[in-house]
Amino acid sequence: MVTQEQRKRQLAREKFLRQQQRRTAARRKARVRNSVIASVLGVVLVGSLALYTSGVMKDDDKANASAEATPSAEATSKAPDPCEKAAPGKVKTETWKKEPAMSIDKSAKYTLNLATTCGEIGIALKASAAPHTVNSFDFLAGKGYFDHTKCHRLTTNGIYVLQCGDPTGSGSGGPGYTIPDENLKDKSLKSNVYPAGTVAMANTGQAHTGGSQFFLVYQDSQLPPSYTPFGTISESGMKVLKKIAAAGESTGAGDGAPNATVVINKATVTKS
Repeated sequence: MVTQEQRKRQLAREKFLRQQQRRTAARRKARVRNSVIASVLGVVLVGSLALYTSGVMKDDDKANASAEATPSAEATSKAPDPCEKAAPGKVKTETWKKEPAMSIDKSAKYTLNLATTCGEIGIALKASAAPHTVNSFDFLAGKGYFDHTKCHRLTTNGIYVLQCGDPTGSGSGGPGYTIPDENLKDKSLKSNVYPAGTVAMANTGQAHTGGSQFFLVYQDSQLPPSYTPFGTISESGMKVLKKIAAAGESTGAGDGAPNATVVINKATVTKS
């Protein structure tokens, strides 16, 4: 016959086993949850710097730029829009089957000026180090390809970039052709960091898949050297870029459309 004391011990053992089973199940759920979170973060980081799905960046998230402290997303997401109303005009949708023939002077100095709703952003281009990229921008700007387009992506966590150059505003647009990667050993890229002031091409995450999307780095960003650095932002341009960044992005998660209405009214490449 089972004594009362033996019965108590048996019940205690059963209670202990049930507790252990619940703890094991809880740990299993936590592992699954953490693995899902890790995979999501991985997608965010890859998108941020694969920076171009065609990601500061994939062209879906430019990065290729594309872009791993800033104010919290919650705080900045409520900031007022610091930019003006866009100039009237329509985005062009023309595409081309082939990269434009080389027409720039590789030994000359070129400047890309982005007249945006938030202010002027001047960019000194690296024609000798990234001739295909600069030649493509000279061609596209001459066609008015960037005019009236929105900068569709801002990252504020891990990488710090503004991504532009997609006429569709979806992160998947491009000129119809691709250009080769260039200047991936630029002396400015140290320890896999794209320094603040860098302008680089977004891509699909694969080699030689740059199109028209590019990203502007407003704070040093840890990225693999897979995104063609082809320009340097002027001091006044950096002030404009930081103003845009300070307004935050729309999702509150550190990667989304900028709260600032950033539209390139006119893009111009000039030779000096």
